Order: sequence, then structure tokens, then C-alpha cells
Amino acid sequence: MITGLHLLKNGQKAKIVSLPPGLCGKRIEALGLRPGKTIEKVSGMPFKGPVTISLDGRQIAIGHGMSEKIVVEPITEGESQ
Repeated sequence: MITGLHLLKNGQKAKIVSLPPGLCGKRIEALGLRPGKTIEKVSGMPFKGPVTISLDGRQIAIGHGMSEKIVVEPITEGESQ
């Protein structure tokens, strides 16, 4: 089930499927996010605040608007990464 990063539950892991085109995608890629990478949503702030994710042992905060454009595939328990 493919969804947007902002819709993941806190603590849920997912694989990045695609990034938005253009400058927005390049900025996200500069943070180390690329299709195929596994991430974990740490938290999402209310009222369209930033979304914090864990990637390669570090935490990254992404604006809500950008997180809506990052397409991910949730990883279910027991599924290999």
C-alpha cells in the first residue's frame, strides 16, 4: 500500500518509493533520502508541523508540505527490509 510520508504512524518504518521532481526533490536528496532507502517516522507535529524521521542513525525534520510529496511503502512486521 503506497502512501505519503506524512500519513505514516509514529514509529512506523517504510521504504521510499519516489521523491517530488525539481528543486524540492533535490533538496530532499541532499538530506540523504533516496528511493529504496528505509526510514522510520519518529513523530509528526500537529497542525501541519514538521515530520521527524530517522534515517541511517540520524534524525531529520522535514516540513509537512515536503513530507506530503514523498511517496513511501510501509513495511509490515516480519517483512524483510
